[in-house]
Parts: sequence; structure tokens; C-alpha cells
Amino acid sequence: MAGGVVISGTADVGRVEAPVTAKAYIICAFAAFGGIFFGYDTGWMGGVLAMPYFITLYTGVPYDYNAAAPIGVSKEAFVLPSTMQSLFTSILSCGTFFGSLMGGDIADFVGRRPTIIAGCFIFTAGCIMQISSSNQEVLFVFGRLIAGCGVGFISAVVILYMSEIAPKKVRGAMVSGYQFCITIGILLANCVVYATQNRPDSGSYRIPIGVQFLWAIILGTGLFILPESPRYFVKKGKIEEAAKALAFVRGQPLDSDFVKDELAEIVANNEFEMQNIPQTSYIGSWTACFKGSITNGNSSIRRTILGAGLQCMQQLTGINFVFYFGPPFFKQLGTISNPFLISLITTLVNVLSTPISFYTIEKFGRRALLLTGATGMIISQFIVAAIGVTQGREEVHNSAAVQAMIAFICINIAFFATTWGPTAWVVVGEVFPLPIRSRGVGISTASNWFWNTIIAVITPYLVNVDEANLGPKVFFLWGSLCCLSLTFAYFLVPELKGLSLEQADMCMQETSPRHSSKWKPSHTYAAEMHHVEDNKALVQDTIEEKV
Repeated sequence: MAGGVVISGTADVGRVEAPVTAKAYIICAFAAFGGIFFGYDTGWMGGVLAMPYFITLYTGVPYDYNAAAPIGVSKEAFVLPSTMQSLFTSILSCGTFFGSLMGGDIADFVGRRPTIIAGCFIFTAGCIMQISSSNQEVLFVFGRLIAGCGVGFISAVVILYMSEIAPKKVRGAMVSGYQFCITIGILLANCVVYATQNRPDSGSYRIPIGVQFLWAIILGTGLFILPESPRYFVKKGKIEEAAKALAFVRGQPLDSDFVKDELAEIVANNEFEMQNIPQTSYIGSWTACFKGSITNGNSSIRRTILGAGLQCMQQLTGINFVFYFGPPFFKQLGTISNPFLISLITTLVNVLSTPISFYTIEKFGRRALLLTGATGMIISQFIVAAIGVTQGREEVHNSAAVQAMIAFICINIAFFATTWGPTAWVVVGEVFPLPIRSRGVGISTASNWFWNTIIAVITPYLVNVDEANLGPKVFFLWGSLCCLSLTFAYFLVPELKGLSLEQADMCMQETSPRHSSKWKPSHTYAAEMHHVEDNKALVQDTIEEKV
């Protein structure tokens, strides 16, 4: 008995989790607030890159605010160099790549909750450095890098934390709340940038940066009163603390049969996985993520490929092209007088579309959303590209064609926001077994940021007039990459709707992704690991066992 804790094991697959309570919704909703960091920082940089004061600060070209025009150069030439745009945008993603890996690692040592709080402090330090910069490129870039590390901590561990505490019946919807917060963050950033874009002083870019302190204060303070993940305590062998945390998040008494049954299932699943994924050393805990056969759908390496690959495919849809480089791109189309306003509209579409996924992800499942979303984005992006190389060309001055392009860009965003945006995060939180879950989610999130960095680096060179100058033709590239995303989802992503994390683990062992939607659990891990003695049939095969 660990600390005198008594747990219950059951063979009834319907009793492995307590009913959903309001407390679980509130806890997950607050944890999802971490998405604000991701979204806000994605949103404000693209707007700042097009601000007259910021361009003057780093190029030295003066700007006449009364005439709303640069002095000595044309409006088309009044932009930051592609190299600088690329560096300022991508360096945050570079920081988040390393931050995600470190956060996933640290979360297994000190816990999920303290790691997120540490991320808030690191993020704050990076913001201070960015605000302190005037035209010191090195200080601004280094501040972006440090802030990125903090965002990496938060983005990886929030998904891990939410997946481990959310009830199975609504886990998809609740983790989708993280993506919703990302979209709200982007919208808030666009609103702030829209309000400060024409300021003739440093407040134009310092105010958008400074607003981020508020997110760190809210999330960091709130997490002091939230519980640690019960699955973290199980991993550490702290069964008594796990029981208390589980009772808190499920809104049940400590001696509730629901708490005992779920705790027994978590413990039994961890014991089962530890037999297959032994934790031999620190290095071994990392290499465990890459063991097994790539052709075995249940192997650790296959799960790592699934998690990291899915985040890669999400980024290759090209969605962040619109949010990172929206204003400069819309400016290139020629007939748009206020690219900031169009950017704000596309962001609003993103925000309003995402809540639809709260219902559809539990109604239709993960696979259906990914396949439908990829198909819709392929069609939308090829239409944008086709219009862009015909009637949408700048020299044609066809405002109707440009409006049609904007409309299909918005349709593309709506498809992403209701499918790939939230679903990729949901699946990543579900596919890893407890012994490698923290590092697996960290690797997957790092993959998101790695490809985010690549896209942020290369996009200015692809679309800017002083480089490849692809303009709307870049949507042929995004549409083609979406075909790859569709193929990946069809062959590799399992359907885990309505399953506990332990049942999701069992599903991946017993069936292939293409047949997973028909799979039903036939037994519990508590029964498989002999934690159930069939001597109390009248109380649903439940026994009490000392741990």
C-alpha cells in the first residue's frame, strides 16, 4: 500500500472514468489559455513588419505620416529587407523548437504545472528584452529567441496537461479549446496592431509587445491553484497524490469508486507499458521514443512519427503564411487599400470557425475532420492560385478577382480552423503511452515549431518582389503540400474518439488506423494486469487491491 491508498480495479470498460463535471471544464478551459501565447505572438509580428515606424527604425528611410507615404522611395520599396523579415519572424519559432524539447523533458522531472509556470517567467524575460530594444537588431532578435523558449515550454506542456486531465467523452472538444485560444490570441494581436500601426513613435510596436505581459501574469498566477496531472504522479509512483489530484479534477470524493477504478486503470496501463518501454537511464528515456519497427503501428517510433509528422503536416498546409505575412502579401495584390483590415478579417474568420470543431470532433471523429479539412484546403488554395495568375494579377487591376481570392483564402482558413487546427493538437495528446508521453508530446510540438521556423524563413524569399516574387502562385505550393497532408492522415492517423488515454493505447495495439473507427475496447488494463479478481460480480467485478 502506497501511503495507505486503496484503489479499485474493474473489468467493466464502461467504468474506467468518472462522469464529466463542470470542474473539469473549468480546469481545462483555464489551461487552454496557454494558446493565447502561441496565437498572439504569431499575430503581432506580421503586423509590426509592415508598420511605418518599425520600417524606418531598421532601414533609416523616413516616412511622412501626414501624407501617409515614405520620403525618397516608392511605397513598394518601403519594406524591410527579406533577410530581416525572415530573421525577426523565424527566430521565435527557433526558440520554441528548443523550448518544446526542454519543456517536454522537464515536465517529467518537476511536473506539468511547474513547467508551464517556468515558461511564463522565461517568456516575460524575452518580452522585456524586445521592449528594451530600439534599433538594436541583436537585442530584439535575442529577446524573440528567449520568448520563444517560454512559448515552447507552454505550448508543449499545456497540451500534455490538458490531455491527461480531460474526460474522454469531451477530451477532443476541450483540447480544441487550446486551438481556439490560439485564434483568439491572433485576433487580439491584430486588433492591437491595427490600433497602433500609424503611431509615429516606438509605441507602435512596443504596445503590442507589452500586452503579452498580461497573458503571462494570468496563466502563471492561475496555475498556482490548479492541481498537478494525476498521470504524472502515477508515473512517479506517488499513488496517494495521484488519487487526490484525480478526485479533484473529476469532482469526486477521494473514496469514490469512479476515482478508484480510473486510478487502477492508469496504474495498470503504466505497468503494462513499462514492461515494453523500460526506463533504463536519462538517455534511454529519450531513445525509447524511437524504438520498435516502423511498420508496427503500436511501436514507439511509429507513434513518434505520427505525432511529429502530424504537426509537420499541419504547418505544411501553409496557414501561417497568411498570419505571418498577411499584410505584406495583401499589399502586393495592388487593389487593397488597407491590408491590415483584410488581415483582421481573415483572423476573425479563424476565430469564429474554430468553435465548430468543439462539436464536430466528438461527433464525427478525428480522422473524418482531417480528411475533410485537407480536401477543402486543397480545393480552396488551388482556386486562389488559379485566380492569382489570371485575373488577379496586379497589372490587371481587377478588384473583383482580388475579392474572390480573399474570399477563398477565408474559406481555406475556415477549413483549417474547423479541422487541422485543433485536431492535430488533440491527436498528439492521445497517441503516446505514459512512459514516453511527455517527451513524445515535446518532440511533436518541437516538430510544429521546426516546420513553422522553416516556413517563416523561406516565405519572404518566395513571395517578396526583390526575391522569387511568386505572389499568389505560392498557393500552388501550399495546395500541393496539402495533398501530402491528406495522404498522411488517411494512412497513419487512428480514430480515438470517445476513448480514454489508456483505451487509445489499446486501440493502437489492436487495429490499424484505417479500421480504427470500428474498434471497441474488449477489456481493461486492470483486468489484463491481474488487478481484478472476479469475486464481486454483483458490484460490477470490482475489487479493492492494496498498492
